[in-house]
Amino acid sequence: MSYRLVAGACALAIMVLAPSAASAAGTGAIHPGVQTFTNGAQCTANFIYSDGASTYIGQAAHCSGTGGNTATDGCSSGTLPVGTQVQVTGANNPGVMVYNSWATMQANGEKDVDTCAYNDIALIKLDPADAANVDPSVPGFGGPTGTASLSSSAGSTVYTYGNSELRGGVTKLSPKQGVVVDQQPSGWSTDVYTLTPGIPGDSGSGFMTATGQAAGILSTVAIAPLAGSNGVGDLPRELAYMHSHGGPNATVVNGTKPFNPSLLSAILGA
Repeated sequence: MSYRLVAGACALAIMVLAPSAASAAGTGAIHPGVQTFTNGAQCTANFIYSDGASTYIGQAAHCSGTGGNTATDGCSSGTLPVGTQVQVTGANNPGVMVYNSWATMQANGEKDVDTCAYNDIALIKLDPADAANVDPSVPGFGGPTGTASLSSSAGSTVYTYGNSELRGGVTKLSPKQGVVVDQQPSGWSTDVYTLTPGIPGDSGSGFMTATGQAAGILSTVAIAPLAGSNGVGDLPRELAYMHSHGGPNATVVNGTKPFNPSLLSAILGA
C-alpha cells in the first residue's frame, strides 16, 4: 500500500520573515525558489509565469490546503479560496492567489482519480509594483529553457531548488540533482529521488529536465513504498488543465541566465 504525505502545507512559519528579504541571489528579489507564506504555511515558489499583461509566481495548490498534511486529494481536500493573499519573499506587497487547481477541480466536479490526486498548482498574481523586481531564472542552475514533461525513463536526471525554512537559511542545501524512479501510467506524476529529498517547506518547488525545461512541481513526500522519494506533478498537464478550465492564460517565463547542469556550480553559487 502506498502512503503519501504532503511536503509543505505543514511547514508553518515559526517566525514571520520580512517579505523584502530575498533568500537567494538574482538580479530581481522575486524569482523561482523564493519562500511563500499562505495563512502561515511556508512553501517554495516554482517558476515565474506571464500572460502578457500580468506576472505570476507559482506554488503548489496544497500550500493553501486546510485539511492537514495527509489531505492530498485535490477533489475532496479543503482549501482556502481564490482571492487569498500570499506573502511572497522579495515582494513589497502581498500577492493574490488567482488560480488554485484544487478549488477549480472541486467547482467543476472533477472525477478522474489521477487528476484529483496530482493536479497541484496555484498561481499568485504579483502586485504590478513588484513585477519589475522579478528575475525568472532558477537560482544556481539558470533556466528554465521552455516547458516539457519529465522523462518516464528510470534514471533520467532532474534538477530542483528547494527553500524550506527548516534548513535554517543554509542556501547551499537548496540546489539538488536527482533521478526519475518511476512514473504514473497516466503521466500525471513522477516519483524522483534527489541527493537530499524534498522536505516540508519545499512543497511547490519546480523541477527541470536534464536540459533545463520546466517540468514539474513538488507535491508529496512518500513514506512508503519509496521512502524519501518525492512525487512531482506534471507541469504541462497542470497548465493545460488551467487553460481549459478558466484559469489565466499564463505560461512559464524562460530564465535570463543560461541553464547550467552543474550541481557543484549551483551549490557554490547559492
